This record gives sequence, C-alpha cells and structure tokens, in this order.
Amino acid sequence: MNHENLINALHECMTACNHCFDACLNEEDPGMMSECIRLDRECADICGYLEQAIARNSPFVKELAAVCATICEACGKECEKHDHDHCQECAKACFACAEACRQTA
Repeated sequence: MNHENLINALHECMTACNHCFDACLNEEDPGMMSECIRLDRECADICGYLEQAIARNSPFVKELAAVCATICEACGKECEKHDHDHCQECAKACFACAEACRQTA
C-alpha cells in the first residue's frame, strides 16, 4: 500500500507542531499555553513515530494511525482555541493529518 499522502501529512504535522511548541514557549504567558505545548509534543512524537513505522513496514501501521488520528484531532482542537498564527497553522496541519490517518486506519 502506498502511504505517500500519509507520510507527507505526518511530516507537515510534525513540523507544524514543533514550530508551534517552540513559538508557544516564547509567548508572553507560556503558562496559558501549557495544554497546547503538551499536545504539540505528543502529536509531533506520534507523527514522527508513525512515519518511521511506515518506513520499516511495521505490521501495526493501521493501529498506530488510529491512535495518531486521535492525538492529531486533540492537538488541533486545542490549537484552534488560540489566535496565534502558529496555533492556527498547526490546527490545520493536525486536522489534515488526522484525516489522512483515518483513511489508513
């Protein structure tokens, strides 16, 4: 099965989450961003892990994609609550990735 679209979505989501994570730490009140920061980390990690799992032809890609979709959705919902550009961009990437994951799961 060709996972090219999923791999692209995972990579974009991971990059957006890492950017958002870093940018949140530099906001005036990072404490207000704590849930966003926490979910950015969770999301970037699972996206990176799933990308690696696909590359090594893991037998658990479907299961991991289902978990990844759940985490991406949660991260997107948190990010979209914040007006910062980096949060809004991250939310878009998360929702796109969640959709790509659901198509695989």
